[in-house]
Amino acid sequence: MARATPIDATTEAIEAAPAAPRVERSVAIEARGVHKTFRIPGHRIDSLKERVVHPLARVSYRDLHALRGVSFDVHHGEFFGIVGRNGSGKSTLLKILASIYRADAGRIRIAGRIAPFIELGVGFNADLTARENVVLNGVMMGLSQREARRRLDAVLEFAELEEFVDLKLKNYSSGMMVRLAFSGMIQSDADILLIDEVLAVGDAAFRQKCADVFHEMKGAGRTLVLVTHDMGSVQAYCDRAMLLDEGELRYIGDPEDTGREYLRMNFGGEGSGDRASVVPDLHTRLVDAWLEDRAGERVENVETGEPIRINAVLEASTELRSPSFGFLCTNADGVNVFQFERPLTTDKGQPDLLEPGQRVRISGIIDNPLAPGRYMVRCLVTRKRNPGDRALQGLRLLDFVVYGPNRGATVIRVRADVDAVPEEPGG
Repeated sequence: MARATPIDATTEAIEAAPAAPRVERSVAIEARGVHKTFRIPGHRIDSLKERVVHPLARVSYRDLHALRGVSFDVHHGEFFGIVGRNGSGKSTLLKILASIYRADAGRIRIAGRIAPFIELGVGFNADLTARENVVLNGVMMGLSQREARRRLDAVLEFAELEEFVDLKLKNYSSGMMVRLAFSGMIQSDADILLIDEVLAVGDAAFRQKCADVFHEMKGAGRTLVLVTHDMGSVQAYCDRAMLLDEGELRYIGDPEDTGREYLRMNFGGEGSGDRASVVPDLHTRLVDAWLEDRAGERVENVETGEPIRINAVLEASTELRSPSFGFLCTNADGVNVFQFERPLTTDKGQPDLLEPGQRVRISGIIDNPLAPGRYMVRCLVTRKRNPGDRALQGLRLLDFVVYGPNRGATVIRVRADVDAVPEEPGG
């Protein structure tokens, strides 16, 4: 049974390495006072009949201020997040950085080649084949035609579209298009990657591939600007993040603090009534998570029938009163397979509390009835926030594969004491 117990933050076995001296990095993107306004028609005359009936009618417009004097820097080798509610100006800003839109005022300087991944189908010609589009897109991102052709196989292999290389893109599904576009982007060797939340279109297996690539790029010192609504992604990948609201810069800094400001903006008014509520928050940091075999050695995957020996270390970012740790396992299709919840285990008389910076060790053994396939485990950490409500944060703990003989399209295997016995005629 999995247990959650507090541990001292100075425990040597899980103590993080000493922080390296901070190195000032050069600026990759410099934005100063960026403004963008769209003119939205109040009433459009779309047909000849309307023009004939109302020959003197004038179209009225209203101004939509998408960006209002936004200024920020992104440094080389930095993962930079942009968050905000729908209509806050995130995607408009990313399109200006990608030179799809032109700013009305302000200055943007970019040091290096850019590879955008902004909208489904942007940069593709639906009447051309995948082969032709990959080469054309590579040339548009700064590769020579020869180099773009040379990388074709790598693009198709990552996208898992080798069999559809000569199929026109107008016959591709949205998921196939996403895989092709993302694969082409990461093979471009661009200095700066611009990624919008269009990644959510991909299936669970592809999103895991993207997560693996993000970790590789971060380790290699690539520069990435990520627009997303997923605060977990901001916390997991980004070095810094900024919050936009109605076209204005509201906050920029640590990704956890930025995410917390975003959640306050969206849910700050909830939880004041008589009924208990759950409010999203960012109050816990994942330090480490791993699986073990029978010998206590770390493993990546689990054999069918073998127990799942789970381990994780979390750190409280703020005071956690009466914390609880829920675990949710889903398969590659996003189907919930199992879930359970555990409270914080403390000595009798000890307060049910984790102080800021204090760590908690989660460990235990879970029965494994899972069929072969890829699975993900998330931890849902809740704490008492105000009287009558709780704050919740979801953390992605582990991705693993259950391997072994596959005996049918099932999610779990169960023991069944069931017999099939023929009846006597007339019985």
